[in-house]
Amino acid sequence: QVQLVESGGGLAQAGGSLRLSCAASGGSFNYYKMGWFRQAPGKEREFVAAISANAGSTYYADSVKGRFTISRDNAKNTVYLQMNSLKDEDTAVYYCAGDPVLPSSLSTRHQRYRYWGQGTQVTVSS
Repeated sequence: QVQLVESGGGLAQAGGSLRLSCAASGGSFNYYKMGWFRQAPGKEREFVAAISANAGSTYYADSVKGRFTISRDNAKNTVYLQMNSLKDEDTAVYYCAGDPVLPSSLSTRHQRYRYWGQGTQVTVSS
């Protein structure tokens, strides 16, 4: 059973930066596409960024493009989300997700990801 554990969330000022990490265990991380999603209070879970298994492809939501960067280190079984120029509207619980099906085919749909972490809170204050 694959386990994903996020870390790195917290409180940041608007314009600041945070780096989220998601450590995977119990599966073949190298063969999983990975994604980051977020959910703000009262809102649906939304796609943030995705990366293919070999890190050859990435994709971002328009709302974070140019500010966030997704990356992965397969040797460490970890995926990262570097968040810069944070805005109030980035406040949410951030989840990492992974799936072994079609590892080179990125998806923005949360239904396409089988494994999920417990989430980490990011709060941006202005």
